[in-house]
Amino acid sequence: PPPPHARPDPLGAAKTFLVPVARIRRPLARTRANDGAKVEALARSIAEEGLRVPIDVLLVEGEYYGFSGCHRFEAHQRLGMEMIRCRVRVATEAVLRAHMR
Repeated sequence: PPPPHARPDPLGAAKTFLVPVARIRRPLARTRANDGAKVEALARSIAEEGLRVPIDVLLVEGEYYGFSGCHRFEAHQRLGMEMIRCRVRVATEAVLRAHMR
């Protein structure tokens, strides 16, 4: 079954799901800035062709955490898209803490 708040991605593989953008926490977003020009280029591409490569998220105790795909994630936000294609990996709090370092 799909993870909480997600639904199967009709274009993706077994571990790829559509996850609400608003449900994904970006704990390192405050410490890392995205390249605005890259985000704009991705937004144009996503608007025309869709997202080619899903972002990776961790699912820890029912919450989604994103650490990669920062530019793709921000492009979705700028486009006002509600869902984003994600490869979801179920993880423990210890794995989450390791990503936070």
